[in-house]
Amino acid sequence: MITEELKQLYQTHTGSPATEITELSSSGSNRRYFRLSGPVSLIGVSGTSIEENNAFIYMAAHFREKGLPVPQVYCWSEDKSFYLQEDLGDVLLFNAIEKGRKSCFFDETEKSLLRKTITLLPTLQFKGAENFDFSRCYPQPEFNKRSILWDLNYFKYCFLKATGMEFQENLLEDDFQKMSDVLLQDCTPTFMYRDFQSRNVMVKDGEPWFIDFQGGRKGPIYYDVASFLWQAKAKYPAELRQELITDYLQALRGYMEIDEKHFFRQLRHFVLFRTLQVLGAYGFRGYFEKKPHFIQSVPFAIDNLRQLLKEDYPEYPYLCTVLRELTNLSQFYDDLQRHSLKVKIVSFAYKKGIPNDPSGNGGGFVFDCRAINNPGKYERYNHFTGLDEPVIRFLEEDGEITRFLDHAYEIVDASVKRYMDRGFTNLMICFGCTGGQHRSVYSAQHMAEHIHSKFGVQVDLVHREQNIEQLFNATL
Repeated sequence: MITEELKQLYQTHTGSPATEITELSSSGSNRRYFRLSGPVSLIGVSGTSIEENNAFIYMAAHFREKGLPVPQVYCWSEDKSFYLQEDLGDVLLFNAIEKGRKSCFFDETEKSLLRKTITLLPTLQFKGAENFDFSRCYPQPEFNKRSILWDLNYFKYCFLKATGMEFQENLLEDDFQKMSDVLLQDCTPTFMYRDFQSRNVMVKDGEPWFIDFQGGRKGPIYYDVASFLWQAKAKYPAELRQELITDYLQALRGYMEIDEKHFFRQLRHFVLFRTLQVLGAYGFRGYFEKKPHFIQSVPFAIDNLRQLLKEDYPEYPYLCTVLRELTNLSQFYDDLQRHSLKVKIVSFAYKKGIPNDPSGNGGGFVFDCRAINNPGKYERYNHFTGLDEPVIRFLEEDGEITRFLDHAYEIVDASVKRYMDRGFTNLMICFGCTGGQHRSVYSAQHMAEHIHSKFGVQVDLVHREQNIEQLFNATL
């Protein structure tokens, strides 16, 4: 029935029959997409919500008129259950940046696509809102208190309750009310895409094109920035995210004056809100509709939430308590532990051999401390190790070991950060000296304390020749 309707539309529009019709992936949408081939390739859409179809058809025509890169809608059925739109190809931005998402190292081509996309956003927000009839939006004409509370309750009922957690609903609702007040502090007459993320951007001839904007409405600029840059599975490193925000702000200055401190203060509230909204969607689409893509995305969103909660939100004390408990639930925390980096640091004596790597990864860094001035040359230090005050004082007053470790920290920090970004689970770092008693012990101890303090990962420290072990538990 659906394919016949679309074929009829194609015949009417082109004057020729479609030679082939192929259904495309629809991800989380209830709409179904088909590619119709023939004299021209078009995308046929079947949507069960007439109001949503109406919104998309109106928005697409309006944005095309404003010169924005959106697909043209050519024709539709009488009841608007079906329509044909421009075929933009098969490349989603999400797929175009796949190498970066998997490695957390985005090359210049990927960065360029992301910059092009984020710098187009202010144009869509402001130019797209010119003479726009927001009454045509569905299901709401604007981002308001009602829509905020809908999304927060979506999170509460479809995700939070599904975990089996107990919480005081009245206290949670109090903080939901506070959040809605904060989010509505800045009202701008701008278009809010609402689901602005790399799966809803296509790449054609190296340029970004916007799709799936039918849920848009009037709303503040922050929401789309949060949606795009904190997309759970995009895995943008913090440095790249900051670069893209800078690019966005530069483009935004063409439309409005910006108080950057206020912008960033407000943005973090939208990031938290968007993360909760996304978890609600993942809960509904994954746990209730049993769509695996959404279940697979949950750990990434939970990790986003963990990172956000490292800095407090004093406006929402009870909500933050609940969210911290949520992120520590065994089903989420155990998953984090399975994919968390563990660093093993060993001090050793070269004369007894370099330590084996029990993780099976073949070993990691091995730093040779034998060029550093050796306290072991002096009999008075023979009964001490690099953990004892006399040896520590000797090494630090001499100064060679502190310079040595500064260089070691720089090298190791870069690897720890990259390993964490890429989801690697093991890194081994060894320090060797002649007897494995003074210089290597001091260096291994300080490296363990440095890594644990800076990155919060689990560190297993072994002073092999001293038969001493120490565990620094993860604080992630």
